[in-house]
Amino acid sequence: MDDKFRDILERSKEVFMRYGMKSVTMDDISRELKISKKTLYKYVDNKEDLVCRAVEDHVNTDMCHIMEMRNDAENAIDEMLLIIRSVSEMLSRIHPSIHYDIEKYYPRAWEVMQRFKHEGIFNTMRENMERGMDEGLYRSNLKPDIIARMYVSNVDKIWDASIFPSDKYKFKDVYLEYIRYHIRGISTKKGMKYLIERIKQLELDL
Repeated sequence: MDDKFRDILERSKEVFMRYGMKSVTMDDISRELKISKKTLYKYVDNKEDLVCRAVEDHVNTDMCHIMEMRNDAENAIDEMLLIIRSVSEMLSRIHPSIHYDIEKYYPRAWEVMQRFKHEGIFNTMRENMERGMDEGLYRSNLKPDIIARMYVSNVDKIWDASIFPSDKYKFKDVYLEYIRYHIRGISTKKGMKYLIERIKQLELDL
């Protein structure tokens, strides 16, 4: 991927995050990016192609970021705290319609997202739990495969407007409530003690 296309994808993602996907046209993208539509169409076939490429780039970037956080984290709880902070920052910027727009109008992009959730996120959570169990920070009787599936399923519910209408609930608030419930439910006394210390040190609202 050349630098020009990288810049187009990064800036297009910012536009989609602000305004959603369905309502944004290719004219809007070219105007926001201050490039001609002719230049835009040198890199993508149409808006659906741009959305799919943007989503692919987003999930690939996320996976690289997750791997970095896993490598940097001292233990499983630190890994989760890094991931929580990253996800919270993303959710605070995202337009309420994005998940719905992708699911309803962009099947290729939706397939990319589903694969990311059911493979990338699932494996990350399962391996985090296995790590935490080995470290004595998570309960030894956990079933990581089951809980990882529950995590993915429950994160999906954040976007369900019939449960959490966007005019009443912010994605970030719903996610943080769920993650409090999750991490406290799997932690040992040792893990909870460490979690509370790290929350104070990092000044996190958890």
